[in-house]
Amino acid sequence: MGRGRVELKRIENKINRQVTFAKRRNGLLKKAYELSVLCDAEVALIIFSNRGKLYEFCSTSNMLKTLERYQKCSYGTLEVNQSAKELEQTSYREYLKLKGKYESLQRYQRQLLGEDLGPLNIEELDQLEHQLDSSLKQIRSNKELLNALLYGLKTLKTKKHYISQLIRCKI
Repeated sequence: MGRGRVELKRIENKINRQVTFAKRRNGLLKKAYELSVLCDAEVALIIFSNRGKLYEFCSTSNMLKTLERYQKCSYGTLEVNQSAKELEQTSYREYLKLKGKYESLQRYQRQLLGEDLGPLNIEELDQLEHQLDSSLKQIRSNKELLNALLYGLKTLKTKKHYISQLIRCKI
């Protein structure tokens, strides 16, 4: 007996979405491995989670060579003048740049959460404090606005209640 069809739409519950992502990611990685072994296929799989975490699988020892091969097939006419070595170097530089940016953003996120503060100097700590203060002021401002709106709503409900009582009394 098979499973029923799954309706393809975003899972709203954050925990269920994360569990489904982990299970399906592992299944996809397993299928990629099985395809490479069973069919002797060259397989490369890149997955980014919604938090930006990288998951990758490559059936060969060099992901860059597989990506280079993909680029030749997909974008061959665009880069005819570049030799394979230049393309590999360009791809590798871009990969390193993106990896550095990703690591930098992860480090900054940890620092905003109060982690990994040891390597920061006084100026960087001051900048981080200023950024957190600005964010906190913005959050407080939004909270005050929301409270004012809620108070206004409560006042309107009270007035509505009094008006409805006056109308009942007159009838």
